[in-house]
Amino acid sequence: MDNSVLDEVTAAIARSARSIRYEQLPDDVVFLARQCALDWFGVALAGADEPLARILRDEAAEAGGNPQATLVGSGTRTSLQQAALINGAASHALDFDDVQMTMSGHPSVPVIPALLALAEQRGASGRDFIASFVAGFEVECRIGALVMPGHYTAGWHATGTLGTFGAAAACAHLMGLTEEQWLHALGIAGAQAAGLKSMFGTMCKPLHAGKAASNGLFAAQLAARGFTSNPGVLEVPQGFTTTQTTTPNPGRALQGLGEEYAIRGVLFKYHAACYGTHETIEGVLRLRRKHGLKAADVRQIRLTVPAGNLAMCNIQEPTTALEGKFSLRFTAALALAGDDTSEAAFTDAAVREPALVSLGGRVVVEGRTDRARAGTGIGSGTDVTITTADGTELREFVNLETPADDLSMQWERLEAKFLSLATPVLGGSRAAWLRDRVSSLEDQASMADVVQMAVAREAAAV
Repeated sequence: MDNSVLDEVTAAIARSARSIRYEQLPDDVVFLARQCALDWFGVALAGADEPLARILRDEAAEAGGNPQATLVGSGTRTSLQQAALINGAASHALDFDDVQMTMSGHPSVPVIPALLALAEQRGASGRDFIASFVAGFEVECRIGALVMPGHYTAGWHATGTLGTFGAAAACAHLMGLTEEQWLHALGIAGAQAAGLKSMFGTMCKPLHAGKAASNGLFAAQLAARGFTSNPGVLEVPQGFTTTQTTTPNPGRALQGLGEEYAIRGVLFKYHAACYGTHETIEGVLRLRRKHGLKAADVRQIRLTVPAGNLAMCNIQEPTTALEGKFSLRFTAALALAGDDTSEAAFTDAAVREPALVSLGGRVVVEGRTDRARAGTGIGSGTDVTITTADGTELREFVNLETPADDLSMQWERLEAKFLSLATPVLGGSRAAWLRDRVSSLEDQASMADVVQMAVAREAAAV
């Protein structure tokens, strides 16, 4: 690695993110920030009562702590770091949250929980929240551009690693830290950044998001008190880049710095599974609907997927709902069997259903390295080929890596998704109230008032 090229990349990224002001943000960036927030509240509410979230709540209750911030859904108040941890894990529990391909991870679930806890405690405005969120989003994705694809292919879960930097940056921005404190916050974040892809399909994957949120917040808090680190964490020998990737790309990380916004690359989920399965799901759904296919009509489903997906979502024989979300075979079978790919479709019983197991056995998966995603060498797009009982081959190519052009239509889809997830927890009126407040987030005087409506009806009535 040429360290002269890497010189001061930490400072360049930090300086740019620190300079972000709400008043200077383009309208589409603000709109996308609202969309990320709405989507996050929906998935966090739906995941708040998942077993892993309950375990974390019980552990926090036993440990105790100052009641500084609110847990979405339950309404329990706990310490800032515990709130960031639990809300972060809950919002990633269903694997239904947004993604960003430069980061190769989930940008909102580490950043928003950390930022929301801090914003609630400080009574920060919606405008301050948006600007700080965009800053954190920018940092984690810029570092993603620096270390990808080698970081991810080595087995690191970017939501946990890069998300720690994003959460630290967002909190440093909201706290108004100096540039020197910013650099120390990022160094402290790098000292804690972790997350292994081998944990996909287990409770530890959502834990990565929660720990990233909590550790990032902790990093900013320590830096504010004068705690120090190596301020060149990204470029120093034995720093984050040299130890975490074999494909450093500082030019890509700094391209368009201060002019282009990584949030414009955000992608949202409409199937409750790993994003690496979504092209498969869409391709099978399209062919089934187009040709009126039934399970008995299908001899084989051949999936030609990006090669990286084979190490991400290729659990061949899932035995739990969580594993099913990371199984190309199961999700292909689910899409052929029906239209429902919502959270309700992913159950322990479903992955063991004989008919779905039989369908999954007809799925053949192979990797591709052609159609490489720009700057990564990673193949993109999925070819779905269904061979019918009479030998006819039906083909569909799907690429879901392109962000939406029509942001208003995207908002409508996200609104429907949010209401489907939030209404069972909040009730119709509270869900609508929260939606309306997030839709005008920049007009909210205090995020503390917003988060209080993200509490279940029963808890709110106490």
